[in-house]
Amino acid sequence: MDANALKKAAAEAALQHVEDDSVVGVGTGSTVNFFIEALALRRARIKTTVASSEASARRLRELHIPVSELNDTDGCDVYVDGADEVTEHLAMIKGGGAALTREKIVAAASARIVCIADESKLVPVLGKFGVPIEVIPMARSYVGRRLVKTGGMPHLRQGVTTDNGNLILDLKGLTILNPVELEGELDHIAGVVTNGIFARRPADVLLLASASGVRTLKR
Repeated sequence: MDANALKKAAAEAALQHVEDDSVVGVGTGSTVNFFIEALALRRARIKTTVASSEASARRLRELHIPVSELNDTDGCDVYVDGADEVTEHLAMIKGGGAALTREKIVAAASARIVCIADESKLVPVLGKFGVPIEVIPMARSYVGRRLVKTGGMPHLRQGVTTDNGNLILDLKGLTILNPVELEGELDHIAGVVTNGIFARRPADVLLLASASGVRTLKR
């Protein structure tokens, strides 16, 4: 199976975790786009969706799936999103699509998180992908200097502005043995909006697609 077929299989498996009359948080990225297409077939059975990015909101509306602001809901019953890396303990690195802050907000406001991914995203230790960090523009240089002290190397993601009007620094070269600790450490740097480690609030379910089918991992 090619990569898109694996993504599609994981995305469609997530429908089993979407109950009728529920508020569905929808993430961002290529795997999630397959989930949005699958969700369109059930749009009459859900209450509404909350999108983690403008791109996902546009795609949902194009397929006539209702979209609400998070502030107009009591939170989401389930949040479905992909990951750039995920461990067997369901800690994730996210933010390859620069939507990490809104993704983290929707995840925090959701009763359950379902991660959809192909088998290439499963890693023993986080860090190879790099940790995306959303930064207030005026703090870019200061945050960069602080990030060097973590032992990694920050790189400004060129030509990228987030939906919130901020910049992305990708922190590379780390082997993250304690993702919960590093997530908190990075968030306490002045000028950092949030970072792409999802360990304090990891996924509840991982749907991992391979050529032999979709495997379910739970924590």
